[in-house]
Amino acid sequence: MDTQETLKQLLTGIKNGSLDVEQGMQQLRDFPFMDMGHTKIDLHRSLRNGFPEVIYGEGKTPEQVGEIFTRMREHANVLATRVSPEMARHVQSVCPDAEYNALGRTLTLTRGEIAWKEGEIAIVTAGTSDLPVAEEARVTCGMLGSRASVISDVGVAGIHRLLDRLSVIRKARVIIVVAGMEGALASVIGGLVSQPIVGVPTSVGYGASLSGLSALLGMLTSCASGVTVVNIDNGFGAACAACKINNLFPA
Repeated sequence: MDTQETLKQLLTGIKNGSLDVEQGMQQLRDFPFMDMGHTKIDLHRSLRNGFPEVIYGEGKTPEQVGEIFTRMREHANVLATRVSPEMARHVQSVCPDAEYNALGRTLTLTRGEIAWKEGEIAIVTAGTSDLPVAEEARVTCGMLGSRASVISDVGVAGIHRLLDRLSVIRKARVIIVVAGMEGALASVIGGLVSQPIVGVPTSVGYGASLSGLSALLGMLTSCASGVTVVNIDNGFGAACAACKINNLFPA
């Protein structure tokens, strides 16, 4: 039986009362996906975990991402991460409404209204070089319905810069801290605020930073309580975690 027929039987069952709405929702959570040959788009991911599927651009061809965009836009707002300028140009040639953020390497297409949650997420960077990861996080938060702002270049090398913005940072419900080098900023902020902190180690730094490994280990071994850590340069993952925390607050 194909997906269309299965869905027809499901809806008919709900209509005639042989299935209640909750039973129908349980069945819908596990299907369908759109098989494009090179890609299987999970159309009902948002029913299962609250967020729609996101395109990871790196490793895909511009043509593949362009085709995915044209198919996904029929069903939901679309977000792609790690998008090169070449890939963005191709996608925009087939989806002119797609918006490219060159700094964050994100590509977005907004078809439906975004349901904004209350509260705001603060994204704090140690240095200007951490901005690409922070911008990926900011765009992702926006597409997932949480307002986010970036406070940049307030690292521990000039701690007075952080203290100057501390009152603003403390107003956020969740704080994403983006830092390379030794990753100390997450621990410093963790000792100054009560909000949950999501640390993002970045690959910014000289040789012994080991492409972000030193920052990752520094954040993982933080003496500040309440600091959780995602993978190196993973602004997207940090944004997803922060949005899920923000969504727990009552409207």
